[in-house]
Amino acid sequence: MPATGANAAAVKSTLVSSDGTRIAFERSGSGPAVLLVSSALADRSDAAKLAGLLSQHFTVINYDRRGRGASGDSADYAVEREVEDIAALIGLAEGPVSLFGSSSGAVLALRAATAGLGIRRLALYEPPFVVDDDGFGPPPGFARHVDGLIAQGRRGDAVKYFMTEAQGMPGFVVALMRFMPGVWSNLRALAHTLPYDIAVMGDTQQGKPLEAGVWSAAKVRTLVLSGGKSATGFQRAARALAGVLPDAEHRTLDGLNHGAVVMAPRKLAPSLVEFLRD
Repeated sequence: MPATGANAAAVKSTLVSSDGTRIAFERSGSGPAVLLVSSALADRSDAAKLAGLLSQHFTVINYDRRGRGASGDSADYAVEREVEDIAALIGLAEGPVSLFGSSSGAVLALRAATAGLGIRRLALYEPPFVVDDDGFGPPPGFARHVDGLIAQGRRGDAVKYFMTEAQGMPGFVVALMRFMPGVWSNLRALAHTLPYDIAVMGDTQQGKPLEAGVWSAAKVRTLVLSGGKSATGFQRAARALAGVLPDAEHRTLDGLNHGAVVMAPRKLAPSLVEFLRD
């Protein structure tokens, strides 16, 4: 029987990636496989409701990226290790696997595609590229400041700085989150992985057009999504990416913002089902 709710019938397991790091994941549903790649400050719990909805149509593999949740970590981080994690998870499936990634997780999924992994379809929600010099995106020195806050043990300040300066979240909203103990403690627990997502983004947030030559190796059919209520910078980035990929289309989903995976999975899921099942 297919899953009928968030994480229904999900089976928890782990695998060992090529560098020896243990990666935790949950598998649910049946049919063609879809791997969910989470964003910054997120683990597999953030996509649990979306996984439950998609598992009515697919075999869903929802995993904790390294350093998060129940997954292990390595002493020296490299984006290539995360791509190897994705390769190991793809190896679990019988047949082709599609990837869905959101925000910086979308860029990680895209990097996996450019690495030549066996990916059937690629669905990306608001990869946070900064393609114009208009003030959208993180300020100069952003990565260095995040590193400094984490080195000082100021995990909450690192979370606040990321949310306000990289995601454009109003400061009062972040302040209110501090009064949600479960939510805030989870975010603080993931703060040390912020440099990982900054590394995934590389030099793509400097207000320059995307280089087609960098991304053209992602020849897989791709759907790039943006939310109609999101900042125009996210929408502009999504259109720009669709324009440089060999086989891509862009769609705007009315009523959604950058937090759609957590806040509005029921509105996001139908577009993913339509594209990934086609």
